[in-house]
Amino acid sequence: MNQTIAPGNPATVSALAAQTGGIDAGHFVETEIDEQLFRFNSDDTPLMNLMLRAKRVKVNSPEVDHYMIDEPIASMKTTAQVGNSSQTQVILPLEPNQQNIARPYSTLLVHGVDGYTPDGQDRTPGKWLMLFVLDHDTTTGNPVVRSINGPRINPADEFTTVPKIPAGTTLTILANSLYETQKEVDPDIIVPQPSRVYLQKRGMNQVVSDYFESQKKRLPFSKAVIAEQAIANFKVRGNRTLWAGRPGKFKVNVPKMGMQYIYTTEGLRWQFKRELQHSGRWTVERIIGLAKMFFTGEDVPKTALLLAGKNLLEQIQCIDYSSHPEIQITTKENAMGWTVTNFHTVFGDIEIKREPTLDRLGWSNSGALIGEDRLVHYVYSAEHSFSDRVGGEEATRNGILIWDAVALKGSCHIWIDGEGIAGTDATILMWDRQETPAADEAGNHFYLLCDCPSMSPDAKMGQIWTGVRTVVGSGSDRQEIVKWQRVE
Repeated sequence: MNQTIAPGNPATVSALAAQTGGIDAGHFVETEIDEQLFRFNSDDTPLMNLMLRAKRVKVNSPEVDHYMIDEPIASMKTTAQVGNSSQTQVILPLEPNQQNIARPYSTLLVHGVDGYTPDGQDRTPGKWLMLFVLDHDTTTGNPVVRSINGPRINPADEFTTVPKIPAGTTLTILANSLYETQKEVDPDIIVPQPSRVYLQKRGMNQVVSDYFESQKKRLPFSKAVIAEQAIANFKVRGNRTLWAGRPGKFKVNVPKMGMQYIYTTEGLRWQFKRELQHSGRWTVERIIGLAKMFFTGEDVPKTALLLAGKNLLEQIQCIDYSSHPEIQITTKENAMGWTVTNFHTVFGDIEIKREPTLDRLGWSNSGALIGEDRLVHYVYSAEHSFSDRVGGEEATRNGILIWDAVALKGSCHIWIDGEGIAGTDATILMWDRQETPAADEAGNHFYLLCDCPSMSPDAKMGQIWTGVRTVVGSGSDRQEIVKWQRVE
């Protein structure tokens, strides 16, 4: 028989717990309960809440062909040098996937190549050359073009010749130009390339025995409290999946049901087509450059929401704004009902909010600049709850099931990577030095925060440039050089 105090032992809490068996499996002292633990906090899952407010598309399959880019292609680039002072028409060398975009009777503006006066004798600096598409070459598939404002061998010549157009030259697609009685033209070739999106089925179960529910417990547990915490945990884990999940499709053998497919969805982190690699301190100039890249592309969103890790948020908050009194930093409640930091620029406002999930994933220095109106919520099975008796047991099973995915729409979104791990080929770096980047960095895109004459005399602040590796010479003289080209 247990004694309250064993002979020779002091009357302490520890001694009493050891002799009496204590309460709660041998513990004498009841621990304090953090009531906040059981309160569901929607701010802990911003991406999921953003998804639930996004455009909802109900689908009939867990596999969806998703078309990310809504905007048509506005420009192309030449792949080789073309043109000389004697050719009145040339075959324009383009990438295979761009050859059919410029249809006959289209006009193209040639960036950086000067046009000529009407008599074709003198150049017009800064007034660029324009091309007219005649047809497509049957052998290469490239468009055959003629210059509209090129040089003329003789002022009285009917047609102008095509001046030299360097490799990598940007061509902007303008409107077509028809002859006086023409009414039929080729239809625009619009064949967007889809990406396959898998919808992931997620579920949460909670089993409460009849005995548990009937007990008067020392802690204020109830079905509602347990369910609230279970749902919070379900949403937090789901939010991590929406950020970092990897796509997959595989079969499992289910007892009594046979082989069935399981799908895993791709997280938003891996869907970005543009990625800003950032290191060092953030400055006002870098934030403005980020806003410029976001708001001035082909796809212009209405709003910009930056979901940031804690370190990125701290760095932006600690920027020295004293030299930029025109910059406005305010706190406001946005359309989502969140309290955000609003960064006002001439290009548009950036709303900044902390995303705790990025910290849990190890991306505290990173963030996602998202257009709120450029998200799609694919739903195969709407979220629904159920309550069933457990077969053969005195217990009730409650649960939630959802089968969905979130996907980016448009090309405005930018992932800001501060961890030094690139996830896409379209990597952008902020460049604030006048010397040219190292050769091994060729292939990246550089947003210039100052003029960079060593890169090119035309490399000016606010532009984006990239390095293209080119092999010159042969044999023992063969070497690889980097040619710098403007991206936009």
